[in-house]
Amino acid sequence: MTALPGASPGTPAEDPASEGSAPADSGPGTPVTAERRSAGTEPDQVPGAAPAGGAEPRAADGGGVAEDPSAEDPSEAASAVDGEAAGDAGVSEAQAELAAQRELRSRIEKRKAEKAGPVAAGGKLSGTAADLLAAVRAVESGAKPSGTFFDASAAPRRPAPTSVAGPGRPRVPAPEPARQQADPGTVAAVLEVLVSGGAPEGLAARVAGVLGEQAADALREDPWRLLAVPGVQPEQADGFARALLGAECRPDDGRRAAALVGWLLERAALRGHTALDSAAVRTALAGHSVPDPDEALQHAIAEGVVLVFQDGADAVEPEEAEGPEGPDEHGAPEAGEDSGPQATVPVLLGLDRYALAEESLADGLARLVKTAQPASWEEAAGAAGSPSASELVRAAAGHGMVAHTGGGAARAEPAALVEAARALGLRAVAVAHSENGRRGLGAGAVTVEGLLSGAEGPGREEDGTLAVDLLAVLDAPQLDVETAAVLVESLPDGCRLVLSGDPGVLWSAGAGRVFADVLAARVCPVVASRTPDPGPLGELVSGIGVGELNRVEAPGKEVVIVPVRDAGEAVHRTVQLVADSVPRAIGVPSADTQVITVGHGGSAGTRALNAALKERFNPGPGRFGGFDPADRVAYTPAPGRTLTGTVVSADAEGLRVDCEGRAVLVPKDLVESTLRHGWALTAHQAAGMRWPAVVVVLPGDAAQGLSRPWVYTAFSRGERHLSVVHGVEQALARAVAEIPSEDRTTRLRPLLESLLAPGAEAAGA
Repeated sequence: MTALPGASPGTPAEDPASEGSAPADSGPGTPVTAERRSAGTEPDQVPGAAPAGGAEPRAADGGGVAEDPSAEDPSEAASAVDGEAAGDAGVSEAQAELAAQRELRSRIEKRKAEKAGPVAAGGKLSGTAADLLAAVRAVESGAKPSGTFFDASAAPRRPAPTSVAGPGRPRVPAPEPARQQADPGTVAAVLEVLVSGGAPEGLAARVAGVLGEQAADALREDPWRLLAVPGVQPEQADGFARALLGAECRPDDGRRAAALVGWLLERAALRGHTALDSAAVRTALAGHSVPDPDEALQHAIAEGVVLVFQDGADAVEPEEAEGPEGPDEHGAPEAGEDSGPQATVPVLLGLDRYALAEESLADGLARLVKTAQPASWEEAAGAAGSPSASELVRAAAGHGMVAHTGGGAARAEPAALVEAARALGLRAVAVAHSENGRRGLGAGAVTVEGLLSGAEGPGREEDGTLAVDLLAVLDAPQLDVETAAVLVESLPDGCRLVLSGDPGVLWSAGAGRVFADVLAARVCPVVASRTPDPGPLGELVSGIGVGELNRVEAPGKEVVIVPVRDAGEAVHRTVQLVADSVPRAIGVPSADTQVITVGHGGSAGTRALNAALKERFNPGPGRFGGFDPADRVAYTPAPGRTLTGTVVSADAEGLRVDCEGRAVLVPKDLVESTLRHGWALTAHQAAGMRWPAVVVVLPGDAAQGLSRPWVYTAFSRGERHLSVVHGVEQALARAVAEIPSEDRTTRLRPLLESLLAPGAEAAGA
């Protein structure tokens, strides 16, 4: 029997690493005495978790702004930023934003430009914005107490109704050329302002890229605009403002309040939230020494920095008794009797980019649900190959949107659906999160990025919509709200959409929790696969999904535990496993074995592990930006999207990388910021991908970064074999049993529920 993580270690025969190469005092039979370290690990971003403290930039002497040391690490979720706030190195073709994301941002910029000038008597505002401005002025004039603004007066934000029979097509943006580098003159002007405020010169190009051509003037007028640059902290922006404004710099300055509110919401987006409770924002403002958080927040709302929402307010009604007199059999109070405090709907604050994306996504999903024509595919369902696949085919035949849940083995079911739809003469496409994820999905499978960019897939119709009748999206939990909105907007009326994925894995690196919100809203059929993942690995992962770390029998060494005492031993045993033990005992080559660890930093993070693995497999001087030909790499062209590959060559243009058979050029100026060695990845980077064998490294200082979704994701990446380099003692079992996903605040679920009656479309499932 192979010992399970959190259980007692196994015997030497159960550990492939013990077959001849393990030190005598560190074999699998040695009791675990892993040393816990209080620092050193830079944990992989867990949804809802705060960024690692080590990623915070330090203030320059005199209150200036220090450069962000995490800027060279865009793959970390805590440092992930929108492409529009990219660094001064520019954007490569591979980094070009998805077409509709650009369109969304262009609308945002247009709105911001309209807000730049003075609003005379609210004449340029309408709808919710006008109501908000009127509410703010009522408070300022004394007509209403300030407390009522947040407690009761925030008007519910209602999405526009979706017309079923309307002739209009979804908004499909046209592709735009790659964004150019900031103008040298603009950078020079910004540099002058930064130097006068004591900020480092290295920020100039980034500031110009974020604030645009008028960046220098914008900083002089409002020094706190510096907070819009990724990595800049409030205390650093305050120091910059003091240097520029002198005695005029005050903590109650409205410009400071507006910048802080925007900064708080941007930070929340890095943790997956698309909105925040207004009470939490007020508390955070007070923590940053804002004298009157209510007034500061009202000012930020009036300036258009954030939007206010109170979705679902009409759904909160007093509970009524069923009988005319006395309590009914369910204990309801008599009519007119006070039934206690009623549930309240929180007032949420959000940035317009995420508000636009969530509302667009909800409208698009409702359009698909209402425009699809039911059909009968009984013959295709009977030939689907498994009961679950047959159920999925029937559900897709009768509904415009279907959710499908299951593990790795269940991926064959949406693939079977696509084949069945093609046999019926429909244009059906399967879409995966990554190049790696396309394996096993059949001919014609594409990636989300390739489909939207036009590099893969069937192309588009004359009206700009994708030429598809059925789209099956696998790895749906990895869809962030902006990408999902672009994808759904691109689908024609009547197209069937199937969202398929494993609910137990980590959520998207970007903001939102699209798949979880669709499941929770119950507005479409949900087909739960009855096809379990096979073998001891499948049994282990299934238990983790329900919070149990079970002992499993692994006679073929499918699951092996390698206990270690410290991080140094963890690195040593990991190299030993990949280079010798797994190939020899399991038969999986080193090139097909992937190492997964909790974070990038620390003595057993991806940096340390990759350095040791490079020394073992491809030693070299790193002549090309730290890389050599044949190095295994992880390329991150955009936050949340990782491509694994191998360096082929280097030239004057940059590094040429083979990413799962696809040739990629990484421009020279982007090598440092977008490329890492890839023998070891974090679980977030590995989500949506699988390998024949996986080695999960858990040193003692990794305990704080563990959660059930992290363990579930990491342990389920292996198809044939899983080795666990185990040094966290009982912390692993506690994480599986007690630490679920941290919730994300989003608006998609109530938006869907307001557009589609709950359960109306699920009746046939």
